[in-house]
Amino acid sequence: MIIDGMADRPLKELGYRTPLEAADTPNMDNLSKIGINGIMDPISPGIRAGSDTSHISILGYDPYEVYTGRGPFEAAGIGVEVITGDIAFRCNFSTQDENGIIIDRRAGRIREGTEIIAKSINSLKLEGFEDIEIIFKESTGHRAVLVLRGAGLSDKVSDSDPKHDGKPPKKVIPLDDSPEAVKTANILNKFVETSYDILKDHPVNLKRIEEGKNPANVILPRGVGAVPHVPPFNEKYGLKSACIAETGLIKGIGKIAGMDLIDVEGATGGIDTDLGSITKSIVNTANGNDYDFILINIDGADEAGHDGKMEEKLKFIEKVDSVIGEIMKIDDIYFILTADHSTPISVMDHTGDPVPIVIKGPEVRVDDVNKFNERAATSGGLCRIKGTNIMNILMDLMNKSEKFGA
Repeated sequence: MIIDGMADRPLKELGYRTPLEAADTPNMDNLSKIGINGIMDPISPGIRAGSDTSHISILGYDPYEVYTGRGPFEAAGIGVEVITGDIAFRCNFSTQDENGIIIDRRAGRIREGTEIIAKSINSLKLEGFEDIEIIFKESTGHRAVLVLRGAGLSDKVSDSDPKHDGKPPKKVIPLDDSPEAVKTANILNKFVETSYDILKDHPVNLKRIEEGKNPANVILPRGVGAVPHVPPFNEKYGLKSACIAETGLIKGIGKIAGMDLIDVEGATGGIDTDLGSITKSIVNTANGNDYDFILINIDGADEAGHDGKMEEKLKFIEKVDSVIGEIMKIDDIYFILTADHSTPISVMDHTGDPVPIVIKGPEVRVDDVNKFNERAATSGGLCRIKGTNIMNILMDLMNKSEKFGA
């Protein structure tokens, strides 16, 4: 179970405690008392992991070999059937003013109307590039995916996302001298420009403006990637696996790895997600005995970290603690709780700080840690590990690993 972006840095406002240290988390603390604890570098010490690369690592793959970019995972996770040769992008619904400046990269964290907006963009034919099929679909919240399909394309192009408000969309440039990269960059620049022309007066956006909300009037592609080849997780470990996640990105990682996706109604991602439905889905899936392994991702703490909202992050962690309590009622399982990276309130982005991890289950060597947080975990029996160590540790605990040597 991965609580996205849960780890943090000490904050002066919390008496130099992290939100996880300051939160009331009796179930997580009880989990630490009956488990073995440690800290984990999702990739390596000091590496600022993305949610995608960290999950790839935690599942036992080398992200430097498997990761081609965020787009293909996001696309697969929301039901787009990507194929070899496709070039995929993760996108933001964003707000651009009349001067061409991005004033809100997430369009007020739009939740409603994106499906209608997406239909206006899907199957768009760009002048001069009519041979390229454009597949566009909304994901969760302000996120969407773009897939380019056709001849002469390349993933060697830059992003259009300026990363910060107050700047225009970045001009997409080719990252090598190939004609394929030049063509793809030109397509993307044309796409961004055309998306604004189509969406600036879209009925959904006109209504949002009337309501005092930022319109989703431009699409910013980022996270380009070619569809990768990933050895199936089930074959790699001899386990039947499932994935319960909110965001298209994590669903896509599960799908490309060959896991079954368990859909959860109301699991929208973010602070306002339906944790009750997620809990019910986890418990039912675990008790159904259909799977040997379940990957779970819950997103809200990461959103609060990116927005710099300390109280929201703290309160969300406390809400997640109730989910932990229900999972701990399930008998005879190994339960691993961790985060995929730190998203400190003070930074409002991912950092390379290690994250706490705890494992409970049969025959685990319980240590003396009795609190689940970044600081307490440093004295645990797991010591400091990497994300790629987790599956080896788990397979050994399950007595499913093979001996190395005589």
